[in-house]
Amino acid sequence: MQVVVAGQGYVGLPLAVRAAEAGHRVVGYDVDPHRVQQLVAGLSYVEDVASSRLRAVLDTGAYSPTADAVALAGFDIAVITVPTPLRDGVPDLTYIESCARTLGEYLRPGATVVLESTTYPGTTKELLLPILETTSGLKGGVDFLAGFSPERIAPGNKKWSFEATPKLVSGIDTKSLDVIQDFYGDIFHTIVPVSGTKVAELAKLIENTFRLVNISMINELATLTDRLGVNIWEAIDAAATKPFGFTRFTPGPGVGGHCLPVDPMFLSWKIQQELGVPFRFVELADDVNRHMPDYVVRRVVEALDKRGMTINGSRILLLGLTYKFNATDLRNSPSPRVAELLIGLGAEVCGADPNIPDDAGTELNVVRVDASAEEVAAADAVVLLVDHTRFDLAMIQENATWVLDCRNRMSGANVEVL
Repeated sequence: MQVVVAGQGYVGLPLAVRAAEAGHRVVGYDVDPHRVQQLVAGLSYVEDVASSRLRAVLDTGAYSPTADAVALAGFDIAVITVPTPLRDGVPDLTYIESCARTLGEYLRPGATVVLESTTYPGTTKELLLPILETTSGLKGGVDFLAGFSPERIAPGNKKWSFEATPKLVSGIDTKSLDVIQDFYGDIFHTIVPVSGTKVAELAKLIENTFRLVNISMINELATLTDRLGVNIWEAIDAAATKPFGFTRFTPGPGVGGHCLPVDPMFLSWKIQQELGVPFRFVELADDVNRHMPDYVVRRVVEALDKRGMTINGSRILLLGLTYKFNATDLRNSPSPRVAELLIGLGAEVCGADPNIPDDAGTELNVVRVDASAEEVAAADAVVLLVDHTRFDLAMIQENATWVLDCRNRMSGANVEVL
């Protein structure tokens, strides 16, 4: 089939390459010309797609990256994988709208459009479908097919690969579901069809809301058990020995990335808009998560105070600036907020993260340094925000005067855990 994957980011590029490897002719469409230039050169910027895989599908001609919409003509199936950010608590679906209008210009009878971008229940039928129909002059379910299939990308996850993660699929009607199921069946090992697009849209939000609520609960508990004199990490490990009815979550400086701080708020917004009532669990979880950087800073201030030092003028080294373990992504990371709070109190803040380029993360307003023994020893306090594999934790523990370990990876007289 002639396939278009619109959006060549952390979701679209893995899908495009895998579809090309499965035998489809794939056009990878992105409006960012710099990103397309990198792809044409065979350089992958997505950690789960090796440049060697990218070059292989480029060499066979199975995959063609482009920023030219004319290349979309003649597609059999198009998949939308564009961002859906949150702006001041309101879902921003302008990327979906723009992409739908572009695809609608090339939509032909018999073709299929699938939305993968995370959004609130009802988006496929209430927003995407009308735009496609208006732009193309065709009728959904009559002249063309459509559906929703949520992405389940977990960057850096070694246990669940892209194709091994079960794929939810839905359609606006039975024929749409059949075609979408067949398409993804060439790419994923397990396909899970559901009865309609709203179910699939809600399922994605349930997945991430479940994680946000539970992580936030553990985070709030961590801020309380420290004062109770109980080691929460040991208690979590003990609870996790129960073989049923418990899922292990651990505390941290706050959740980040493209999903957990954003997706549950889509559901909260939709419920408030449509039902006029708050989704209290999500609102509380979001509040707890947003204030975890404040707690991290409070622990640093208290530790310095015990040593007769003030935060004003102290040198603080932040280790790990991305939003999670071994990631290269800074989006919605709690690190900028931690840095901002420390700087606001007069601290001299440095940051080290071997997973991101030296010229990235300038919005952090911190001096970028290497996590060397010299830098660690020079800091009045070291804060391990993300425990990347590339950090030498034994060296850090040996050379640091004091460490706040937000990931429970070190121990010793100079280490406190979150």
